[in-house]
Amino acid sequence: MASTLLKRVSYSAMKSVAGGFQMGAQSRAYAAVAAGTDIVSAAPNISLQKARTWDEGVSSNFATTPLKDIFKDKKVVIFGLPGAFTGVCSQQHVPSYKKQIDKFKAKGIDSVICVAVNDPYVMSGWANKLEAQDAIEFYGDFDGSFHKSLELDKDLSGALLGPRSQRWSAYVVDGKVKVLNVEEVPSDFKVSGGDVILGQI
Repeated sequence: MASTLLKRVSYSAMKSVAGGFQMGAQSRAYAAVAAGTDIVSAAPNISLQKARTWDEGVSSNFATTPLKDIFKDKKVVIFGLPGAFTGVCSQQHVPSYKKQIDKFKAKGIDSVICVAVNDPYVMSGWANKLEAQDAIEFYGDFDGSFHKSLELDKDLSGALLGPRSQRWSAYVVDGKVKVLNVEEVPSDFKVSGGDVILGQI
C-alpha cells in the first residue's frame, strides 16, 4: 500500500446540486488507494462484470473479469461514479470521456473504463442510452467489493442509492496508479472529468 495518503475530506453541510445527491454531515478515513498503489494487489481476488444484456450473461455463465485482465500490461484510464442513470453521471461525467476518446487513444491509452456499483445489465442499458458503448468500456461492481477494497465506497442512502462509490478517476499503467483524482463530495464534478485527467497523462 502506497505511503502517499489522500487528504481527509469533510462532507459537512454538503449542498445538493442539480442532478447531485444531498447528504448529511459525514467524514471518511484515508483511502487505501493512492498514487503508486498496485490496484490489483489493493483489491485482491476482485473481479468486475463487463456490461452486457441478460441473455449475454446467461450465455457466458455469468462470467466476471479479474482485475489483472483489465490492467496488466495496459495503459488504462478508469473513472468511477455513484450510479448509472443519475444526473451528473449521465449529463457530465460519462460525456466528458466520450467526447475526448480520440485524444485518449492518441496518448496511447488502451482502454477508458467506467465503473459503478450497479449490475452489468443496468450498465449495459445505460451505455446504450448514452451511445457511449463503442468508446468506453462499462463495468459493474455489483456488490461494491472493488470500491470497498480501495476505500472509495460511499453510503448514499440519503439519496436512496444505498452503498455506492465516490466520484473519482485514475490513470493506471500495468496495474500501478499514476494519477488519482477524488471529488470532495459525490455531487461535485471538478477533478474527475475527462479533460482533467487527459492533461495529467
